[in-house]
Amino acid sequence: MTLTQLRYLVAIADAGLNITLAAERVHATQPGLSKLLKQLEDELGFQLFHRKGRSLDSITHAGSHVLERARTILAEATNIRSIAANLRNESRGTLRVATTHTQARFALPGAVAALTRQYPQVSLHLIPSTDADVIGLLEGGHVDLAIVSTSGAAPAGSGIALPAYRWNRVAMVPHGHALARLERPPTLDELAVHPLISYDSSLKPTSSLARAFHVANLHPQIAMTASDADLIKTYVRAGLGIGILAEMAVQPTDDDLRALPADHLFAPCTTWIVLRKESVLREFALEFVGLFAPHLERRAVSRALAGGAGPTHWPAVPHWRERVEA
Repeated sequence: MTLTQLRYLVAIADAGLNITLAAERVHATQPGLSKLLKQLEDELGFQLFHRKGRSLDSITHAGSHVLERARTILAEATNIRSIAANLRNESRGTLRVATTHTQARFALPGAVAALTRQYPQVSLHLIPSTDADVIGLLEGGHVDLAIVSTSGAAPAGSGIALPAYRWNRVAMVPHGHALARLERPPTLDELAVHPLISYDSSLKPTSSLARAFHVANLHPQIAMTASDADLIKTYVRAGLGIGILAEMAVQPTDDDLRALPADHLFAPCTTWIVLRKESVLREFALEFVGLFAPHLERRAVSRALAGGAGPTHWPAVPHWRERVEA
């Protein structure tokens, strides 16, 4: 049994049992991957997958147990490599971050630029994903950390969530819109009579936007959704409706639109940095956490990783507006 065999096993599971896709992801040939899988099954003495013809159909009961342990072994192997690299004071490597478009486009550029200046030999890969997929990429071992937002408690999952900053939504309309002529912030009733354009997550029953309207017994028309805040603004300009989006997405170049405060309408959100429990981060990864969330003390983050749980109370979490002012 080798680490390569275990890595291929995990790749097959994460590719939805599609061997061709798994082979592409691990930069192997399909026959080579199939051969090593067969060798692993022969060594173990049982099948890891149910088969239909030449295709894999499902993971066997025994295979699910092996897969769970394989993920643990591969994670520990990664930790050992990180420990060795840190002890050698290596300043090169790769940092993989799963996040949403809004964070990647509007919140992360400063931290990314600062890290690149400090560690010019580090390659940073941003993997844009939906809110629903970000944590899965982390738990599957595909990224080193995840950055995601929630409107309530920390994101569900097995990772350690560190609060980075708080933020609110805004309603964006063209300057000629009826709501733009109001001398006060809009009400939920006033928003509900217009078509709305917001993030994909707005369609979920658990969405704080959906909950706010539900509590008020209002049924707005969600005319369009997108995962990209720039797309939301594009279609606001096209006259399709009112944009409901994160305040970070409001830029000085959006001078043809007006951002209307919505703090009083929707629950505030928190952006979290999520790490795998008991993972060993490279020094540049810890530095990136500090650059993105300066209020998180590095030793506290390291202790949280080592112990598998974060402090009961992290330091006061700044608001996005405080970050901008700073």
